[in-house]
Amino acid sequence: MNLALWIAQGLLALGFLYAGAIKVLTYDYYAATVAKAGSAPVSRRFAAIIGVAEMLGGVGVVLPMAINILPTLSAWAAVGLAAVMLLAIGYHLRAHEPAPAPIILLLLAAFVAAGRLSGGS
Repeated sequence: MNLALWIAQGLLALGFLYAGAIKVLTYDYYAATVAKAGSAPVSRRFAAIIGVAEMLGGVGVVLPMAINILPTLSAWAAVGLAAVMLLAIGYHLRAHEPAPAPIILLLLAAFVAAGRLSGGS
């Protein structure tokens, strides 16, 4: 179980670091990609806030456990990422857009949160 949780944490970290970096570092690319998909992009400031939250969550889901300093924070970072994905799913559904990526990330974050908070070392 521990190995499965670490794999899920690594996938979450990679996914959120990538998604956040695109929003923060390359907003013009992000906005063009979203517009190409037929959606209206969010403002630069809102994208930056979301991107920073995603990158911090991506680091937080792995780093505390990896360095064994307050390892419970990794589980709580997963809870936070799950909350962000719930909001993302609502945003996409309200805009009549498909939301498979946020759903998958929500499930991964929920798995990590449940596994780590229940004592899965």
